[in-house]
Amino acid sequence: MLPPVSQHRPDLVTGGVRTQVVVIGGGQAGLAAGYHLRRLGLDFVILDAESAPGGAWRHAWDSLRLFSPAAYSSLPGRLMPVQQGAEYPDAAHVVSYLRDYERRYELPVRRPVRVAGVHRDGELLRVTTDAGEWRTRAVVSATGTWWRPFLPAVPGGADFRGEQLHTVEYRRPQDFAGRRVVVVGGGNSGAQIAADLAYDTELTWVTKRPPRFLADDIDGRALFDVATARRR
Repeated sequence: MLPPVSQHRPDLVTGGVRTQVVVIGGGQAGLAAGYHLRRLGLDFVILDAESAPGGAWRHAWDSLRLFSPAAYSSLPGRLMPVQQGAEYPDAAHVVSYLRDYERRYELPVRRPVRVAGVHRDGELLRVTTDAGEWRTRAVVSATGTWWRPFLPAVPGGADFRGEQLHTVEYRRPQDFAGRRVVVVGGGNSGAQIAADLAYDTELTWVTKRPPRFLADDIDGRALFDVATARRR
């Protein structure tokens, strides 16, 4: 059994809440941090801007799946169950797993809470949010990248009359059927979206350097094994 989480103590002097650790972000990284903080018996809170569990997976495009089988995609302490009929789980399955994980370990997640800043306050840190303030000895930043997409400045971009989307706004290929589309970027997201659009659009895929493809039999499982061997 994991040790119980002590209740957060209201600070009567400042009107805020004191706790040993504040975790910013309730996605997979924030929950994994919470698991270990639970095991240490520390007083902590997880502040999540989302309205429900699941992190960025709640906003993933329809065809997005994990790069690894479920058994290789688990958070500490609890294996991800296999999704029936799918070797690589989809986003809905990941969201369900994260919701169950949060509930199983009784992680103290407060949502929706948006963090505005972290400030030095004597020997402590003061975390300001739209739901009040927390004073803490340590902050774990687990915000991910979904909320602050990088939109590079492209010459002529302001004059372009077509539709411009970032990865975080993409949903399904049917939205672009029969249209000319340029996908910019050779990372995982760019490659997956380009593959998604390859059949229903007039597609151009633009990358900074020639893309390097893994063999079909290489997935996250193989990379996990290599990383584990190096670690050992």
